[in-house]
Amino acid sequence: MNKQQELLVITMEECAELGQACSKIIRFNEDDVLDVDDACNLQNEVGDVLCMIELLKERGLIEEDKIQDRILEKRHKLTRWSNLFK
Repeated sequence: MNKQQELLVITMEECAELGQACSKIIRFNEDDVLDVDDACNLQNEVGDVLCMIELLKERGLIEEDKIQDRILEKRHKLTRWSNLFK
Protein backbone atom coordinates (compact mmCIF):
# COMPACT_ATOMS: atom_id res chain seq x y z
CA MET A 1 0.00 0.00 0.00
CA ASN A 2 1.42 3.39 -0.93
CA LYS A 3 1.16 6.52 1.24
CA GLN A 4 -1.85 7.92 -0.62
CA GLN A 5 -3.74 4.67 -0.24
CA GLU A 6 -2.85 4.54 3.45
CA LEU A 7 -4.07 8.12 3.92
CA LEU A 8 -7.35 7.33 2.22
CA VAL A 9 -7.89 4.10 4.18
CA ILE A 10 -7.20 5.77 7.51
CA THR A 11 -9.54 8.62 6.53
CA MET A 12 -12.28 6.08 5.76
CA GLU A 13 -11.71 4.36 9.09
CA GLU A 14 -11.89 7.63 11.02
CA CYS A 15 -15.08 8.65 9.22
CA ALA A 16 -16.60 5.29 10.12
CA GLU A 17 -15.65 5.79 13.77
CA LEU A 18 -17.32 9.22 13.73
CA GLY A 19 -20.44 7.63 12.26
CA GLN A 20 -20.40 5.01 14.99
CA ALA A 21 -20.08 7.67 17.71
CA CYS A 22 -23.09 9.54 16.26
CA SER A 23 -25.07 6.32 16.04
CA LYS A 24 -24.39 5.43 19.68
CA ILE A 25 -25.58 8.86 20.82
CA ILE A 26 -28.84 8.39 18.93
CA ARG A 27 -29.32 4.83 20.19
CA PHE A 28 -28.48 5.32 23.85
CA ASN A 29 -29.55 8.88 24.70
CA GLU A 30 -33.28 9.14 25.17
CA ASP A 31 -33.21 12.89 25.72
CA ASP A 32 -31.29 15.63 23.95
CA VAL A 33 -28.64 15.87 26.68
CA LEU A 34 -25.29 14.33 25.82
CA ASP A 35 -23.66 12.05 28.35
CA VAL A 36 -20.18 13.33 29.26
CA ASP A 37 -18.49 10.22 27.88
CA ASP A 38 -20.49 10.38 24.64
CA ALA A 39 -19.68 14.07 24.21
CA CYS A 40 -15.99 13.37 24.77
CA ASN A 41 -16.02 10.47 22.31
CA LEU A 42 -17.84 12.56 19.70
CA GLN A 43 -15.34 15.38 20.11
CA ASN A 44 -12.41 12.99 19.81
CA GLU A 45 -13.77 11.38 16.67
CA VAL A 46 -14.47 14.77 15.07
CA GLY A 47 -10.90 15.77 15.87
CA ASP A 48 -9.57 12.61 14.27
CA VAL A 49 -11.57 13.26 11.09
CA LEU A 50 -10.45 16.89 10.97
CA CYS A 51 -6.85 15.72 11.33
CA MET A 52 -7.27 13.45 8.34
CA ILE A 53 -8.89 16.27 6.33
CA GLU A 54 -5.87 18.45 7.11
CA LEU A 55 -3.57 15.68 5.90
CA LEU A 56 -5.60 15.35 2.69
CA LYS A 57 -5.11 19.08 2.13
CA GLU A 58 -1.38 18.93 2.92
CA ARG A 59 -0.90 16.11 0.43
CA GLY A 60 -2.76 18.04 -2.28
CA LEU A 61 -5.68 15.64 -2.62
CA ILE A 62 -8.21 18.37 -1.77
CA GLU A 63 -8.18 22.18 -1.86
CA GLU A 64 -9.29 24.52 0.94
CA ASP A 65 -11.09 27.00 -1.32
CA LYS A 66 -13.11 24.25 -3.00
CA ILE A 67 -13.97 22.80 0.42
CA GLN A 68 -15.22 26.21 1.57
CA ASP A 69 -17.33 26.55 -1.60
CA ARG A 70 -18.85 23.15 -0.94
CA ILE A 71 -19.56 24.03 2.70
CA LEU A 72 -21.56 27.05 1.54
CA GLU A 73 -23.47 24.93 -1.00
CA LYS A 74 -24.28 22.30 1.61
CA ARG A 75 -25.45 24.86 4.17
CA HIS A 76 -27.72 26.36 1.53
CA LYS A 77 -29.20 22.93 0.74
CA LEU A 78 -29.70 22.23 4.43
CA THR A 79 -31.63 25.47 4.91
CA ARG A 80 -34.05 24.20 2.29
CA TRP A 81 -34.20 20.45 2.95
CA SER A 82 -33.65 20.09 6.69
CA ASN A 83 -34.96 21.58 9.91
CA LEU A 84 -31.49 22.47 11.21
CA PHE A 85 -31.87 26.19 10.50
CA LYS A 86 -35.54 26.66 11.38
